[in-house]
Amino acid sequence: MKKTETKKTITDNTVDPDILAYTVGDDPVLDLNLAVWDCMGTAAHVTMLSEMKIKTPVVTKDEARKVRKALGEIVKEIEKGEFTILVDDQDVHMAVERLLTERLGDLGKKIHTGRSRNDQVAVDVRLHMKDEILRAEKETVELASSLVKFGAKYGRTPLVGRTHLQPAMPSSVEMWATGHAEMIADQLENLEAAYRLADLNPLGSAAGYGVPLPLDRSRTTRLLGFSRTIHNVFGASMARGECEAALLSALAQLMAVLSRLAEDMIIFSMPEFAYFKLPREYCTGSSIMPQKFNPDVLELVRSKAAQVLGLQTASLSLLHAMPGGYNRDLQDCKWLYMKGLDITRTTLRILTKVVAGTSVDKAVCRAAFTPGVFATDVALRKVAAGTPWRDAYHDVRDHLEQLGDEDPDSAVAAKTHEGTTSGIDIALYKARLSQSEKTFKARLSALEKCKRSLFKA
Repeated sequence: MKKTETKKTITDNTVDPDILAYTVGDDPVLDLNLAVWDCMGTAAHVTMLSEMKIKTPVVTKDEARKVRKALGEIVKEIEKGEFTILVDDQDVHMAVERLLTERLGDLGKKIHTGRSRNDQVAVDVRLHMKDEILRAEKETVELASSLVKFGAKYGRTPLVGRTHLQPAMPSSVEMWATGHAEMIADQLENLEAAYRLADLNPLGSAAGYGVPLPLDRSRTTRLLGFSRTIHNVFGASMARGECEAALLSALAQLMAVLSRLAEDMIIFSMPEFAYFKLPREYCTGSSIMPQKFNPDVLELVRSKAAQVLGLQTASLSLLHAMPGGYNRDLQDCKWLYMKGLDITRTTLRILTKVVAGTSVDKAVCRAAFTPGVFATDVALRKVAAGTPWRDAYHDVRDHLEQLGDEDPDSAVAAKTHEGTTSGIDIALYKARLSQSEKTFKARLSALEKCKRSLFKA
């Protein structure tokens, strides 16, 4: 699509160029992520306008069909990479309105009736967030599933369990892998909370105080597939930054969990441990040391986790002293949440590949067991023979040198209660992850259905 030659802008064009550039910021780039969703919001809004019960229609139903058809054409251009947001447009909303006005004349000038860019961007962000959260959930499930497969593959291979990084008690590769898988799967709850918050419709709040027109806000809620309308228009306006901050909180917690997985994999693949072997093609070399195969990708997971934690802090700091109503500070929330999503989703995909390609040296894992690792098990055997726990504890602690040869495999087999080395339920994990998969697939399908139906002429 060719850039327009006109220098006339839809909004005020008297702003100093330096001020305009500063206030526009990165919106012409960032808003490309919102373009399809902006068209969806406009399609729903113009449909509702055509159904308003007023004496003189703002938009007729025939005109609404023309707008929806034109929006569908713009969406095709967006998907082909042919859509451009000019600096004079300032943002995606004005870019779409400009194109509609160029193509439909005065009809394009009507579509902003009853709206502000405040509720427009709030709708765009929430639709975009819903889609992105569902895709992040998909990638979270894929990583957790990869860990479950890893655990099932190596099963009850003995692995020294550690606390304070020191040898502690007998564990297994299966327990280690599914333990991380469960921690990661648990983060779906935080993503789900962020999704539910994003799944609320702010459209119709305009600049935060409503408009003297009989807008049917429940109609746009249904058209856009939101679960409900944010009732209070002032609250709908203020909720914009809170929504982004909630998502970043969920992403930060997920990244913190992923960082711990990465750290374990770094440690267990060190030559001093050598329990795991990372895929050579996922490691990097040294410019001076020919023998090096470094776990840079896992080290960067730690760094990326710190970045997302910083983005979360930035979003909350941005909001903490802001007065009620819209303030331009909120524009910067856009970059924060988009960056957080990009980092987190990329990290999930990368870790899934690394886990799938990692192997376990079973012999090294067994050889790592020292007598002290069995101390607690020995003390508990004394308890089973009738010795009070505290006496058994002190007896073993005071005679550690007397700990005889113990078999790691027998120690792993001895613990059978739920969730321990011989009590891991792989089917339970698979069923849980399968249910999560069904949920996000159904939601993505419903969102796509909304998109298709809105652009029908």
